[in-house]
Amino acid sequence: MKIPKTKELFDLSHTAARTFFETALYPHELLACIPEIVREIASARADEYEEIAPSVFIARDATVSPLATVEGPTVIGHRTEVRPGAFIRGSAVIGDGCVIGNSTEIKNAILFDGAQVPHYNYVGDSILGYRAHMGAGSICSNYRADHAAVTLRADDEKIESGRRKLGAIIGDLCEVGCGAVLCPGTILGRESNVYPLSLVRGTVPSASIHKNTGEITEKRK
Repeated sequence: MKIPKTKELFDLSHTAARTFFETALYPHELLACIPEIVREIASARADEYEEIAPSVFIARDATVSPLATVEGPTVIGHRTEVRPGAFIRGSAVIGDGCVIGNSTEIKNAILFDGAQVPHYNYVGDSILGYRAHMGAGSICSNYRADHAAVTLRADDEKIESGRRKLGAIIGDLCEVGCGAVLCPGTILGRESNVYPLSLVRGTVPSASIHKNTGEITEKRK
């Protein structure tokens, strides 16, 4: 198994950042240019967004609770709901129809359309694909205990990211169970599932179920 490339993980029709993803062989390459992506989206669709604070652009039909904290640079898409207690720390691209829930923290991240992080989630230096869903209390850990740069790994390949902070890359239609921890550099292939309370490292193949460390099975067709 090789490390999946951008177009193997995501349907790029489900993000306003499509032109950026089309030029990235691997999606983690885009984490360094999220402020540029925010500016480009807000400029190209200026009539669709309201700048409610410096470099914070909210679609006019999005719902952002006055009890949420949103820092720039951030762009939030159409019909997205940001609930009370959410904390968006900036450098965030939030797609259309997303849910950012109570006590969820997002920093330097891209969420494709329909992604949901509805309860007590941490999403740092990560990318969530179309309709990816994180169960309550699941997190994307983005920093190694030894402070070294994060390495992306699969059975037959590894890539040095050059980043000290790198969370998870979660493909389209993935389901992450409650309380699961995705270790730095984790990749979930499209339509994969993670059991609740799992600790996940490396790459989970598409259409697979991660039950526990070393226990991954294919989904039944």
